Amino acid sequence: MPKTRIHPGDVIDGFTIGELAHRGGMAKLFSVTHPDYDFPMLMKVPEMGAGTDPAMIVGFEMEQMILPRLSGRHVPRFVANGDFATQPYIVFERLTGKSLYPMLDDLPRPPEEVASLGCRIAAALVDLHRQNVVHLDIKPSNIMFRETGEAVLVDYGLARHLHLPDLMDEEFRLPYGTAPYMAPEQILGVRSDFRSDIFALGVLLYFFATAKRPFGDPQRLKGLKKRLWRDPVPPRALTPDLPKPLQEVILRCLEINPARRYPTAAQLMMDLQDLSKVTLTARAEKLERDGWGAVIKRRFNPDPMELLRPQAATETAAGAPIVMVAIDLSDGSDELADALRLTVSRIIEKTPNARIACLNVLKIARISLESDLDAEGNNKHVARLVQLKHWAEPLKAPEGTITYHVIEAISPAAAILDYARQNIVDHIVMGARANSTMRSLLGSVSGEVAATAPCTVTVVRVRPPGDAAE
Repeated sequence: MPKTRIHPGDVIDGFTIGELAHRGGMAKLFSVTHPDYDFPMLMKVPEMGAGTDPAMIVGFEMEQMILPRLSGRHVPRFVANGDFATQPYIVFERLTGKSLYPMLDDLPRPPEEVASLGCRIAAALVDLHRQNVVHLDIKPSNIMFRETGEAVLVDYGLARHLHLPDLMDEEFRLPYGTAPYMAPEQILGVRSDFRSDIFALGVLLYFFATAKRPFGDPQRLKGLKKRLWRDPVPPRALTPDLPKPLQEVILRCLEINPARRYPTAAQLMMDLQDLSKVTLTARAEKLERDGWGAVIKRRFNPDPMELLRPQAATETAAGAPIVMVAIDLSDGSDELADALRLTVSRIIEKTPNARIACLNVLKIARISLESDLDAEGNNKHVARLVQLKHWAEPLKAPEGTITYHVIEAISPAAAILDYARQNIVDHIVMGARANSTMRSLLGSVSGEVAATAPCTVTVVRVRPPGDAAE
């Protein structure tokens, strides 16, 4: 049988128990050492005394199932598990950084800091969702940071792995989560939608930007359900100097219907990285909550909410890729421009939720005193942005699905690759250099990108005249 009490100096499966590092409502965390491991570790041991909530035990089982299947910089490194028949525990790396929780004593935070924090947390969600896990308990105490700056998501007791049995859903009918951060669909019992984590991150961004929780901290199901029809006070009404693009991002995350939120954490991260590229809608201008007419309509005649099964959640994420189109504006080839647009239009047709990032590299010399104005006296950067928008006009894409980026760099290939890695791009589309002589003299940018890109690369070529098949 499991030990009811664990003390410093005890040895469990070769792990020597050290000091009590943290005591929560459901588990204790002890520092531990082991001769086979040379890094700091923690052992998580569930509380199992009288009156223990059965959901806590099931949640611990879920964490034992999920954590060993996770990897990467955005999750704690798993070490070992202990069985409930002898002694239940989980051992994982002890992170040396701090959680977000202590920052709650010093809110609100500056908008640029809120956006930066959100961007790093969204990056962690991208990594987690790609491993088929919905966290379902995103909140300040469950977010830590490595010394190198990456956000780390901890505590998977409420999480759902889409390829594993969901014991929480099978054994309980009440929604479980942290009240201020629970998404509407989570309150209704849906535990398989990645966008629930996007909602929770929106709550966190709102809280850090305004020092107010958008939906309060209700303790009963009736109070939780109010967020199904009552919108929060717009953040700019509480913090007037909050940039409109940041309010746009936050309120989009907090949409009641998951279909109106960001389809993926990657697209959210992309907007938080550069708020100047955010497409503003009526959300950005709001200074008051919706009127009672709209609230009553949502209360008694709500829009059908898109509730996703596990397979549908995976399909939805796959259907919202970030596609970067690297455009060489100096090429001047109408044929290549048309071929690139045709390829992109086919992608948009097949994946209407795709985010298209049109990118041009403004090549600069290693040591240069050249002007940032062109021969006509126009700013080169601005002129390139105008050209990119002109290039994309024939696509007739929905508003907000295309963004435009001009990057100054010495190496076009390196700039394209850096952008793809930083923005977690799923697909790069680019044209091949048309002139074979130029390719031999200058090398192939597309070849270098295709060789080392972290994602799929489509290289579009135009058949030379006279090269048609007979």
